[in-house]
Amino acid sequence: MIAGELDEKSGLARPAIARAEAENDVATATIARIAQVLGKVEIRDDDCSCEWICSRPSSVLFGMVTLSAAKGWIMALTTSLAGRVRNTSLPRSHALLPLLEAIVNGIQSIEARYEYSAVPGRIDVRVHRDAQAEFDFGPSGPGRVPMKPIVGFTVEDNGVGFTAENMSSFETLDSGYKADLGCRGVGRLLWLKAFDRVSVRSAYEDEGGQLQGRQFRFSVDREVEHDGDADGFTGTGAVVSLDGFKKSFQQHAPKGVDAIAREVFEHCIWYFLRPGGAPSVTITDDDESVTLTDLMDEFVDSEMLPTVIEVRGKKFDMLNLRLRSSTRNSVPRLHWCAASRVVIEENLSGKVPGLHGKLKDQKSGEFVYACYLTSDYLDDRVRSDRTAFDISEHTAGETLVDDLSLDDIRDVVYEEVGKILEEPLKSAREQGKQRLHDFVSKHAPRYRPVLAKIEERGITVDPSVKDQDLELLLHRHLQKIESEALVQGQAIFAEADSESAEDYAERLATYLSTVSEINQSDLAAYVARRRTVLDLLERLIRADKDGNYSREDAIHTLIVPMRTDSNEVSSEGSNLWIIDERLAFHDYLASDKTLKSMPITGSVSTKEPDILATRLNDSPVLAAEGQKLPLPSIVVVEIKRPMRKDATEDKNPIQQCLDYVKRIRAGGVMTATGRPIPPTHEPPAFCYIIADLTAKMIERCEISNLRPTHDGLGYFGFNDSAKAYIEVMSFDGLVNSATERNRAFFDKLGLPS
Repeated sequence: MIAGELDEKSGLARPAIARAEAENDVATATIARIAQVLGKVEIRDDDCSCEWICSRPSSVLFGMVTLSAAKGWIMALTTSLAGRVRNTSLPRSHALLPLLEAIVNGIQSIEARYEYSAVPGRIDVRVHRDAQAEFDFGPSGPGRVPMKPIVGFTVEDNGVGFTAENMSSFETLDSGYKADLGCRGVGRLLWLKAFDRVSVRSAYEDEGGQLQGRQFRFSVDREVEHDGDADGFTGTGAVVSLDGFKKSFQQHAPKGVDAIAREVFEHCIWYFLRPGGAPSVTITDDDESVTLTDLMDEFVDSEMLPTVIEVRGKKFDMLNLRLRSSTRNSVPRLHWCAASRVVIEENLSGKVPGLHGKLKDQKSGEFVYACYLTSDYLDDRVRSDRTAFDISEHTAGETLVDDLSLDDIRDVVYEEVGKILEEPLKSAREQGKQRLHDFVSKHAPRYRPVLAKIEERGITVDPSVKDQDLELLLHRHLQKIESEALVQGQAIFAEADSESAEDYAERLATYLSTVSEINQSDLAAYVARRRTVLDLLERLIRADKDGNYSREDAIHTLIVPMRTDSNEVSSEGSNLWIIDERLAFHDYLASDKTLKSMPITGSVSTKEPDILATRLNDSPVLAAEGQKLPLPSIVVVEIKRPMRKDATEDKNPIQQCLDYVKRIRAGGVMTATGRPIPPTHEPPAFCYIIADLTAKMIERCEISNLRPTHDGLGYFGFNDSAKAYIEVMSFDGLVNSATERNRAFFDKLGLPS
């Protein structure tokens, strides 16, 4: 009775059912009940067990029950398609990977047909866009125009089609059917990860050589839904439609047909580079199309000799290429491959001394190097989603023979690349060294004292590197030298009071030499900074293309930040040396603050001098021996806009300075902490006015009885009634004076003065 029911409901062979019934009636009865629920059961039997596999539109794609005559039930396993898709990894950066897998399936299907057919292989990929949606203005590139969003793709091939074996493999998760080709049986899971639904139409030849058709739909909710026979085929092949491109992946996918074709080509390039090449692959988007064989000609200049390396007994093949130099091919790359696909793409710039961008040789002129690395070791350890390897990045401590890390492989690859590109790299290193020395000599003299040590560390630079990037690179090396010197010094000084090692004197000398070079570098950096500040000041005092001049607050801020005092700004944070080196030695300094807010005077005035400073000398030269009375001096600086033409006398900057001095004296001068200073008869005052010598300004200088300087760029004098020294400096005079005071330093460093 049970055997009959099983036969009627599931179409199973009577001998298999009879054998199962004879061995274990309970098991057979259980199978019968399962068949009643699931609708279809297939029993495979051997000497000791029977298995059932169910396939139906439900949340369970596959199930297995293993029965034993001696032990009864052993195991029951079910697999959820929705769960497998959910747990399948697909980084958004690999948004086109499902499409790429469909194309690779097509290539493999064509190769299977080639075994008994001379029909040329062909794969056509069509891009589908949402005609009703708004234009996609997402990440743009040069010359990119807005496009409608992509909603799906169709991949058509003329391979063997979905034969019975291929269909069975498709319905089996983690199938090992094409394991020898590097397939993991998870490619279709990636389809459902990025697309809502998939439909397949296919034609294939049965065992009798007759053309048969099948079509089915594939989705997370309905799994595999067979939809009868497919018609319209004149030969074998398949049409895979990926529909409902999920927005989270759509937004990160390439937009234009050129970009899509390039990603397909780079992913499948191994098929094009191998002997025999690849089938014709065409990507079409409306009336635009790209053939990958044409892209191959544009992409690859020529092949170099392939090489084989060995890393602890494991062999790796290196396919070396000269790529045509372009904006897209501008950096050397190492492509880690597995299962005839590119898995990881790595920038080689700086990894091999002299290898940064374009190279030149006598054979092909300018080119960009690329290496495609393959190995059985990589094939065995590529992850199922083919976006990474199950190989550690680094290996700490002692390792086993088979325990390779990516760094272990890289080290041997880099060494081999250095041999392959020996001549081009030698020329590139010489150009890089010249670029480094020119930059240090002309723009970054602070690194000159330590340049030899930096070069000892093996620095190589791209001859086309930007100044900013080269400065950062040198700075990182200098920081490492300083850190190592600090550690070295601590170790040396720790030995000072103990019995020194034999090489102590040598290590001490090396340390002191390094410290001396670092100190010279610091001094050079300080002097170079002064040159830069003066260059900036020169630009600020010049008129722009419209004839306008910078406001005085821009120049003021360069000299010292506005609305601050000496409690907020360190001496390194200002450039008071431009006016007078002595201003760096102030007791208190205020920039653009009211007299009332300053602790050094009791004045209640709300007037705001541009810069005001006091200096206390604890041991004045004229003080009697034994006296320790602090002697204050007052410095006032007024800055006017370049080429400013004030017509009113109340804006006379000379009078403004003298007025500030008068108010400060009237309020009394105190220390920076607000403590009173024993009274002195009118503490000396120094007034600096920075302004261009307009006709009005010259008139004011002459009225104040000031004398012109020898270069004609300023006026100076002493005002008897105000007991104040006054100096008026034009902006050109200010720059010239500061440059002259620093000329010896600039000349020493080779800086323009």
